[in-house]
Amino acid sequence: MDLKSTHTSPVLTDPAPISKSRLGVHSSMLSCSPSGAAFSSNLLLIPRKKTGVWFDAMISSSPTHKRLTKGLSNELSTSDTDLAYRTWMLKYPSALASFEQISNFAKGKRIALFLDYDGTLSPIVDNPDCAFMSNAMRSAVRKVAKCFPTAIISGRSRDKVYEFVGLKELYYAGSHGMDIMGPVRQSVSDDHPNCIKSTDKQGKEVNLFQPASEFLPMIDEVYSSLVESIKDIKGAKVENNKFCVSVHYRNVDEQSWTVVAQCVDNVIKNYPRLRLTHGRKVLEVRPVINWDKGKAVTFLLESLGLSNCDDVLPIYVGDDRTDEDAFKVLRERNCGYGILVSSVPKETNAFYSLRDPSEVMEFLNSLVVWKKSSAL
Repeated sequence: MDLKSTHTSPVLTDPAPISKSRLGVHSSMLSCSPSGAAFSSNLLLIPRKKTGVWFDAMISSSPTHKRLTKGLSNELSTSDTDLAYRTWMLKYPSALASFEQISNFAKGKRIALFLDYDGTLSPIVDNPDCAFMSNAMRSAVRKVAKCFPTAIISGRSRDKVYEFVGLKELYYAGSHGMDIMGPVRQSVSDDHPNCIKSTDKQGKEVNLFQPASEFLPMIDEVYSSLVESIKDIKGAKVENNKFCVSVHYRNVDEQSWTVVAQCVDNVIKNYPRLRLTHGRKVLEVRPVINWDKGKAVTFLLESLGLSNCDDVLPIYVGDDRTDEDAFKVLRERNCGYGILVSSVPKETNAFYSLRDPSEVMEFLNSLVVWKKSSAL
């Protein structure tokens, strides 16, 4: 399988020069050069004030059965949609149908499992505060975490994800990996100036890694401004995820999407240290640092003592464009598998696919059965 990908993530941002001294963070975490000449190649700059471009980006990042990948008709029949998905699955086969292949490759290796939350462990819902996972899914996650080191990496705040999941057997990374609670390893703390020792809710010593801690006051300020800015837009909702702010427009009439984007832009245009990215019917304001879910996976592997080991197989399961950074890391390092959760065709850096959270649960249960049988 070709390991190269041309995936890019649409981003709205202010191209104003940014220096290390202005950011107050380690220079290696800047996603642009010190002169601010350009952002890293995986970010696609979208010109300010072009609401048509905003609308197109919001449409493309919020696919439905009628909005599939580029080049497909917007008015496909059900049979055509099914055919398009089956064709797409030739390139990204089902992780369930391919489970024997995956398990054969995993023989003699230590699996490390990374999971997104929304759309992966829980269904996408209209109200983000009601994205509850089922008891059956919670049981599946608990069982798999007893077999393999398991972490949840979400755009939500770490505390919010823990509230939804409620399992102490896991490691949690919130705010797209900008707030990680992982196992203590002295070498990790020494290498990362933003890593401190802390204790979790059970009193166990852990490493707490927050590379964007300098941004907390700014994020809180922007959150308050966004709440005020979009208060009159019916259906719009702002969520404070600690190190990033999410503006949900899932329940906003499509005719008002550009109004949402304009309101967000009016707030963040005076914050050149923040950038705007797209998720599934959500705009996310994030610090401009070179950190994402892919780097969170790398950090957690280091924390677990599983980095640069030939006998380790990382598996990452996620459904959103922010998960592509993790898929890309595994693909480029040729060391693991990304599994995209999607019922429609999407360009992706993943190797395999699953249709929905129910298939994710089946995959997790299959891993547990395989682990137990291989131990006999």
